[in-house]
Amino acid sequence: MKFSSERKVFDVSLDKNRRINLSENPKATIHVTALSRMVVFLLAGLLFLSSGEASKLALLERAAAQNQSSNDSQGADRQALEAQLADLERQIEENQKTIESYQKQGKNLTGEISALNAKINKLNLQIRAINVNLAELNKNIGNTQQQINQSENKIEDHKAAIGKSLRTLYEADSQSIVEILLAKNQISDFFGDLTNITLLQGSLRTSLIEIKKLREDLVAQKEELGLQKDDVENLKAIQEAQRRSIAQTQSDKSTLLKVTKGKESEYQKLLAKTKETAAQIRTRIFELLGGGELTFEKAYDYARLAEGATGVRAPLILAILNRESLLGKNVGRCSYETAMNPTRDIPYFLELLRRLGIDPSSVVAKVSCPNAHGTYGGAMGPAQFIPSTWKLYEGKIISVTNNNPPSPWNNADAFAATALYIKDLLDSSGCKDYASANQNVASYQSLLERCAAAKYYAGARWYTYRFWYGDPVVTQANRYEDDIKVLRGV
Repeated sequence: MKFSSERKVFDVSLDKNRRINLSENPKATIHVTALSRMVVFLLAGLLFLSSGEASKLALLERAAAQNQSSNDSQGADRQALEAQLADLERQIEENQKTIESYQKQGKNLTGEISALNAKINKLNLQIRAINVNLAELNKNIGNTQQQINQSENKIEDHKAAIGKSLRTLYEADSQSIVEILLAKNQISDFFGDLTNITLLQGSLRTSLIEIKKLREDLVAQKEELGLQKDDVENLKAIQEAQRRSIAQTQSDKSTLLKVTKGKESEYQKLLAKTKETAAQIRTRIFELLGGGELTFEKAYDYARLAEGATGVRAPLILAILNRESLLGKNVGRCSYETAMNPTRDIPYFLELLRRLGIDPSSVVAKVSCPNAHGTYGGAMGPAQFIPSTWKLYEGKIISVTNNNPPSPWNNADAFAATALYIKDLLDSSGCKDYASANQNVASYQSLLERCAAAKYYAGARWYTYRFWYGDPVVTQANRYEDDIKVLRGV
């Protein structure tokens, strides 16, 4: 549900007694015993800078110009893709309105056939929209891979330069101050070199800082690449599911026409026969997102408790926690040791298990696995919270369920956590802005819930999933709303 990057710092290991003074204090003293290595470092640095540096600069300038041209081209391509996607999304929303319109008209054979046709059209449009999204993602993957290559090359350049300079310093470490002075024609040359050495000290310090930053950027870029590849795989899986849904819908339509022979009276008999009763709904199995099962009635009881505390409608909570809404993701099968972020999540996870009296090696403590591209897993229980997020909501969960400490594997706590998190997402400026900007194509509340569901699943990447994850969750929530009306006898 949440993603972050592990930051790694490049460390140049040197013997303590031979380490160059990289203090940023301008008043730092340059010891006489260090003069020999500093002078040689100066000469080595100047030699390195002079050896083809002008040609390197020219190459960098040409590369920058080519990058700018490439960026301009990519920007134009992206605008074209976004315009195409916007048009497809408008058509998808129009089809959804058609479906809802027929559903509101009441159940009759003509309306049902029309709704099925509209659903098929919507699914076909969504498949086309996914192709546009995949084209954009593939471009992003190429760009991110290019950035990774550039960062790796820069790191290697910095390491080579620093390594060469440091090796030269060590080789000259035995040189005496007298030898250095004798090598100079004038004393002013000697003191001029000292000034340059001070500057080079600063330059070396800057290079080390730059390497650290490049390594951090590299880790973030690789994390982003993994997420983008994960998005591609998810969208392809959704696309296949939609194709299957089209085939099933067409089959349902054919069966409906065959059974009713186009007669309204036969359709009404069929509708009465297939309509679920309250007893059937109560005993229907509800599969929890993070594993486990409940009857629908029991799941609704938990959702109603969470609704009362947060104001988030119970059907939406149920739709979020339904296993199907997570696209069949792997949950609850890995050890925390291999799945979790070691610094962000593991310490709190172990503390929580200790307070709950759960053995970290037990089956109960299994968490979601990392994805195929190395992004951390570690989500816990039905609500699929990572430990650091559960920690943020712990106090609020206690106020709802009175369980202290609350457990991610306790259904009441998990339902409360989901509702609390969804409430924050519904109240977020990002979802409110999205809902306000698109009210011309769908209702404000539906758009708000679509955004919140997508954020629950994909975090900052929610916009990619607003249709493919957010919309089905809202649709499922509306189906649960109908089930709840039957239970209530409405």
